[in-house]
Amino acid sequence: MTHNAALSAQSGELLGHPKGLFVCFMTEMWERFAFYGMKTLLLLYLTKYHLFADADGYLLLGTYAGLAYALPLLGGLLADRYLGMRKAVIFGGLLLVLGQLGMAYTGDAATGIQGQGVRDEFALQVMYASLALIGVGVGFLKPNISTIVGRLYADNDPRRDSGFTIFYMGINVGAFLASIVVGYIGETIGWGWGFGLAGVMMALGLVQFVLGQKHLLGQAEPSDPVALRAPVFAGISREWMIYLGGLVLAVVVWQVLQTRVSFAPLTAMLGGHEPTLTEVVAVLMGAALFAWFIRLMLTDLTRVEKGRMIVLMVLIVVSALFWGLYEQSYGPWVAMADRAMDRDTFGITWTAGQTTAFGALFVILFSLPFAWLWPKLDKMGMNPSYPAKFAWGLVFCGLAFGVLAWSAANPGSDGLVSVWWLVLAYAVLVVGEMVLSPIGLAAVTSLSIKRAVGLMMGAWFLFSAFGEIIAGRMGTWASIAPNADGSFDIPRALGVYSSVFTDMMWIGLAGGVLMFALTPLLKKLMRPD
Repeated sequence: MTHNAALSAQSGELLGHPKGLFVCFMTEMWERFAFYGMKTLLLLYLTKYHLFADADGYLLLGTYAGLAYALPLLGGLLADRYLGMRKAVIFGGLLLVLGQLGMAYTGDAATGIQGQGVRDEFALQVMYASLALIGVGVGFLKPNISTIVGRLYADNDPRRDSGFTIFYMGINVGAFLASIVVGYIGETIGWGWGFGLAGVMMALGLVQFVLGQKHLLGQAEPSDPVALRAPVFAGISREWMIYLGGLVLAVVVWQVLQTRVSFAPLTAMLGGHEPTLTEVVAVLMGAALFAWFIRLMLTDLTRVEKGRMIVLMVLIVVSALFWGLYEQSYGPWVAMADRAMDRDTFGITWTAGQTTAFGALFVILFSLPFAWLWPKLDKMGMNPSYPAKFAWGLVFCGLAFGVLAWSAANPGSDGLVSVWWLVLAYAVLVVGEMVLSPIGLAAVTSLSIKRAVGLMMGAWFLFSAFGEIIAGRMGTWASIAPNADGSFDIPRALGVYSSVFTDMMWIGLAGGVLMFALTPLLKKLMRPD
């Protein structure tokens, strides 16, 4: 029996898709609830509770999220070669629970003014250690839950893109609930209560995964169970050595997150902000990935395999620019909402953190229409290629910044920007997201050679990491110093946001135009003939 036929025979289906898709959907939903719940609060928590300067808050947000997306390269590799996807997801989930619960300890609030406060150093160390556990946990869980989804579908199954779109909706259901619930609790009841709730829900998601693992059809098991059980040092099996190594890695990341590199020329290039060790590590990981890729291209791949892998690597690299722009929604977009926006709608006053829910809400609303759209266009012979979809993603991303740039330059009579402009910006941004992000996940599982799917999924998240780091650096362009009393000059703030968002608009549009120009060449490389 062929692999395709075996999958069809084994799979119980729900709504026309393998049941395992919905196990992964629920696991990823609660993992994203935990991750985005923390991320929704992090910048506000740093700048309002621990009184970080804007630039330091943006950089930590970017470098932490960057590490969280770089580590899946390692998690994907270990799962491919030794651990298997199921065990990697469970281990990653446990680390996430520990990290989220650690964030619930907030210590004493800083005193003074933003950028010059006296801080609780012990609480900060607990925070850095918790962020490290979360980052390593994401590294083990994130690439492997996505790879499991791809393995549930037979080769060339036309449902694959739709399946990933549905899976992507699960990500955003979690993100939406996190922004609404965790954002409200963290800002109004207590930061620690918001972080703690995220940890509890991650634990429930992990329990659901364990109970539903029978629906994964054996597609997530170790490639060599005997080798995994074999002792490698002091009677400790390879499996437990990987787990212990993950904990040691968390200790290393704990230090990396709070370490800057003193190198004057590079500091000057970065606008006076010292490079972080996270950025150095990410660049080294990127260099190692390219070295591996060049070596792979020199092996006995067929011409078609080489072409498809080159296209995949181009898409992965381009995605970093998209995420560098997109992730401003957790930095300057939140800061603008907090400082210069009228957040009242229909008698409800949104917190600044809760406004991040708009993006997730639009993903939920758009997911099913886009899941229907791609097969429909395919039947009509009008389905855009992967490169063309990425080009449109960048264009819509740039247009979203155009909306906010115009609104910041044209505030209302009260001197504030209406929250409805932010709603519109998110709607435009999410159109770009829908034609790039879930499609990117599908492209990894479709274009990659079989023996490297996990590693290439890790590469996808590594360049998401570069996007986060780019976002942190771009965010510093919008840094604003407070007045002596800790307040902000709203007209001056809006002037900064308008200028910065205009620059980001042109970056997105230029990237989209360049991608459109490359599309014919990339389509040629993907052809089977």
